[in-house]
Amino acid sequence: LFGGEPREIRDSLLFCAAWHLFDTFVSLPFEIYSTFSIEQRYGFNKTTASLFITDKLKTLALTAIIGAPILAGLLALIRAVGPRFLAAYVGGFVLCVSLFFMTIFPIWIQPLFNKYEPLEPGALRTAIEDLARSVSYPLYKIFTVDGSKRSGHSNAYMFGFFKFKRIVIYDTLLTQASHDEIVAILAHELGHWYHFHTLLGFVVTQLYTVAAFATFATVMSHADIYRSFGFAADPAAPDSHTAGAPIMIGLLLFFTTLWEPVDHFLSFLLTLNSRRMEFQADAYATNLRKHDPLQRGLVKITFENLGVLDPDPWYSAYHYSHPPLLERLKAIDTNAAANDKKTL
Repeated sequence: LFGGEPREIRDSLLFCAAWHLFDTFVSLPFEIYSTFSIEQRYGFNKTTASLFITDKLKTLALTAIIGAPILAGLLALIRAVGPRFLAAYVGGFVLCVSLFFMTIFPIWIQPLFNKYEPLEPGALRTAIEDLARSVSYPLYKIFTVDGSKRSGHSNAYMFGFFKFKRIVIYDTLLTQASHDEIVAILAHELGHWYHFHTLLGFVVTQLYTVAAFATFATVMSHADIYRSFGFAADPAAPDSHTAGAPIMIGLLLFFTTLWEPVDHFLSFLLTLNSRRMEFQADAYATNLRKHDPLQRGLVKITFENLGVLDPDPWYSAYHYSHPPLLERLKAIDTNAAANDKKTL
């Protein structure tokens, strides 16, 4: 099936395309049930059938247009470099791809799915600008996004490089929370910026990639890995760093078998760190004297989104990137009390 370099890359792309389409069709009934049955039953779904289909087609098109060249470049890079400096080269490649995505995603890709409009002048906009100014946050623009055309869930987030920081508020949040509560929620988001959480997450992702491919480089030429799964392999195969097997097969076997336990362990550590960062961001908003509206806003968002108030601690420790509501409220109270003592 797989031959020399251009043929191997071409066949690998065709293989991945067929696999992705198969996976899409297999998961489609579950997505339809989740969206039009479960979400509909609890009043969240706003997605129409035509919008659901359009989103799927756009996602498939973007995967082909953007994903295929990136995968082709990765395969060509692995073939050219070999195991010795693989981690360094792939790390640099992934870094460039990540920066490229971070640049084009909010400008070109997100608007394909949602409509972004500047937040209208008024009390809320003034309060947000005052908050950003008070902490020297280089706010560039404030947008609202029509999240309500798909779901009743609410959110707010920040993104952007250097002096071009943007704030995005879901239109659903504007109807679910008061202005003071929205400002407090954004103060929490500013806490992530203040503590460099986004940058830390980006660095950790790059280190994860380097570690994964450094490990892959140590096993990619071992013929036994391929033979164990029924693939022909010859360690003496010329012009091959994967014992004569396709590079794509080597990547799939590595990431779905050898690396899988490591990935689960690292994911658990990342979840724990994410929860730690959420507590830090809450504390930052509390230090800005936003603890009361932040608590009210968190309660409203949790109830509006039918969140679990007090889940099983073991389950939430592994699966929840955000601490449960009751833990957050308690931590906010503790931080607020400590701040009050400092002012006495």
